[in-house]
This record gives sequence, C-alpha cells and structure tokens, in this order.
Amino acid sequence: MVESQLRTNKITDETVLEAMGEVPRELFVPRALKSVAYLDEDLQIAPGRYLMEPMVLGRLLQLAEIKATDLALVIGCGNGYSAAVMARLAASVVAVESDAALAQKAQELLAELDATNVSLVRGPLNAGHPGQAPYDVILFDGSIEEIPDVIARQLGVGGRLVTVLQADGPGRAVLATRTEAGLAHRVVFDCSVPRLPGFAKAPSFVF
Repeated sequence: MVESQLRTNKITDETVLEAMGEVPRELFVPRALKSVAYLDEDLQIAPGRYLMEPMVLGRLLQLAEIKATDLALVIGCGNGYSAAVMARLAASVVAVESDAALAQKAQELLAELDATNVSLVRGPLNAGHPGQAPYDVILFDGSIEEIPDVIARQLGVGGRLVTVLQADGPGRAVLATRTEAGLAHRVVFDCSVPRLPGFAKAPSFVF
C-alpha cells in the first residue's frame, strides 16, 4: 500500500508513510473484506459508513502537517482507523463518533493497538468536541457539504483543518487554516469519498 499507492500519489511525508504502514488496516474491515483491506478503495464498515481510501487519507494527513506536539480532532472516526494512524503523528487525538457500535469497536481496536493517546468521544458528529478545543488539526473522516461554524471555531489560530467538500458535483480536498482574521480555504486536489452523516447544507429559500 505504501509503495504502490501512497508514494506514487504525491505522498512524500515520511512520518505519514510510516504511520500508515504501521497500522494494520485489515483489523478495521469486516472479515469478508480482509483480503482487499489494502486496495485503494473506500471499504464499507457499517451501513452508510466507510474507511476512506488510503491515498485520499494519506494526502489529507500530509496537508495537515501534523506535528508531534499537536492536539488533533477526528470527526466521524468510525471504527478508529484514521484515529489510530493520527495517534502515531500527534501528541493526542480526540476521536468523535456518533454510532454506538462503531464507537465500541473503535475503543476495542485502539486498545488492542495500545493507542493510549486517543480519547474516544460518543456524540453528534456535527458538534465536534468543544470541550478540548482549540485543536491544532481537525480531520473529517469522510466528505461533507460544508464546514459547520461550530467546528471551525474549535480550530486554534495557526491550526489546519482538512476535509473533502462534496455536494452535487465532484469532491474537492480542502485545506483550511485559522488566522486571526478567520478561516482561509484552499482547494488542493479533486477526489470523491463517501459522505459523513449530518453535514448536509441547510436548505436556502428561493423567492
């Protein structure tokens, strides 16, 4: 996976490559999918929930420029794969999951991997976790239609937020950075990944 999918797709950060190489992806997929755990595909782990394809996750993590001193937030961690990878990059990780079964599985797998610097929080994804804000890095583990203000405000000054914004058209991987003036967005590459629940745009009125 590292050599054939990540290095060949503009992922050059050795810390990201090492972290993704260390976490056994096959632990995080259903038994029937273990033989294809390392394919560069989104893999379903529960109804409507997926592991993001490795190339997209790797590029998002590279964009985030995670430091060993950072506090990171993962929105929609599923059964914990992205949090397990980030645990090898950041000082501590807060992982938010709304689905009870996925949260339980994440707790078990993270404990199995001795990812003691990950705190799992059960709650609505679109609220984030303001209790430990501000964060240096925020990752959405799936595509969303827009970044909620309540989560954007949890990013500290100088912090980096990475996500895939996807509504009706193609998805776009975005890096947002927090400055004193607000949140600055930059589209970095095109991609398409399954959506996280709860992040649809509010309907607008048309007169």
